[in-house]
Amino acid sequence: MLEIRDMVCGYGGVTALRGISLQVNAGQLVALIGANGAGKSTTLRAISGLVVPRSGSMRFEGEEIAGVSPPRVVAAGIAHCPEGRKVFPHMTVEENLDMGAYLRTKSSEIAADRDRIYGEFPRLAERRKQAAGTLSGGEQQMLAIGRALMSRPRLIMFDEPSLGLAPNIVERTFAIIRGIRDAGTTVLLVEQNAFAALEMCDHAYLLEGGRIVLSGPGAEMIENEHVRKAYLGG
Repeated sequence: MLEIRDMVCGYGGVTALRGISLQVNAGQLVALIGANGAGKSTTLRAISGLVVPRSGSMRFEGEEIAGVSPPRVVAAGIAHCPEGRKVFPHMTVEENLDMGAYLRTKSSEIAADRDRIYGEFPRLAERRKQAAGTLSGGEQQMLAIGRALMSRPRLIMFDEPSLGLAPNIVERTFAIIRGIRDAGTTVLLVEQNAFAALEMCDHAYLLEGGRIVLSGPGAEMIENEHVRKAYLGG
């Protein structure tokens, strides 16, 4: 579904990604793990069109998307649930959800999908007319996920979805992400909790210093000595 080859990205004079290659197959949950500054978020930003790669290829369902604008990336079927949730604080819950469907035109289908989101997240239904900035961190994360789903993506990317959340909300968030994969949507996950990411993923890539240094099934990565010592506290 998504294939990246030899992608180089940077900011100004700083090179963040040094020729990474990875693949995300349809129906998989793929995790990117690594320390802060390794290039994980830059990878997602490049896929979304927020960062233009300096070189390399990035193909989604056979079409080149390197350097494509963010609206065209969304139209192609990719949604990005960003780090820090990034809800629109002065807009209502319902308005935030509708922003996720801004490229869609059939109001009846948008309304049906909004109702499905409310069914999945009843707290959002209760607060549909409430300003998003007044929600708790967990509620904002649910809203960010719902907003991403409103575009009907075939690939959804999560950047640090557990960041700043209470442990019980983290467990709920991970269960939702697994459910999204199980329902048939492909997932690319960046997550600070390496053990949780590896435990739930089908395949994982380890980024260090802007390079992919290790990859494999999540269960195998958990048993890797380097991964255990550096990222799992073992």
